[in-house]
Amino acid sequence: MAKKFMYRGLDEEQLKALSLTDFMKIVPSRQRRALKRGFMAPQKTLLETIKHTAGSGKFLKTHERNLVIIPQMLGAKLGVFNGKDWVQVDVTPATLGHRIGEFAMTRKRVKHSAPGIGASRSSKHTAVK
Repeated sequence: MAKKFMYRGLDEEQLKALSLTDFMKIVPSRQRRALKRGFMAPQKTLLETIKHTAGSGKFLKTHERNLVIIPQMLGAKLGVFNGKDWVQVDVTPATLGHRIGEFAMTRKRVKHSAPGIGASRSSKHTAVK
């Protein structure tokens, strides 16, 4: 039998039934403070579009990287901008309480290859052709 995911002792159905104030009581203090301050206008419009397109599987693009993932967003597919392209973030119960931007890395791993022409003393006097 597969292990059922629990967030702070609550399963997915119980989490979806929570109000925002009840959810604030079980998240860490940094997220609680951000939720207590309220949502900005772009964040409110994103939450409204998520609510209207719930269950459709539509890919919603957003620049709101600092939005805390709340239970009303479960099941949504978000495209988060990382500065170059859109990274798909599937909102699952494991992502609750985190910020959306945590799942769309802005920096890539450095991949070094061979040095370019003129990069070292030995390649300084080689023919370019």
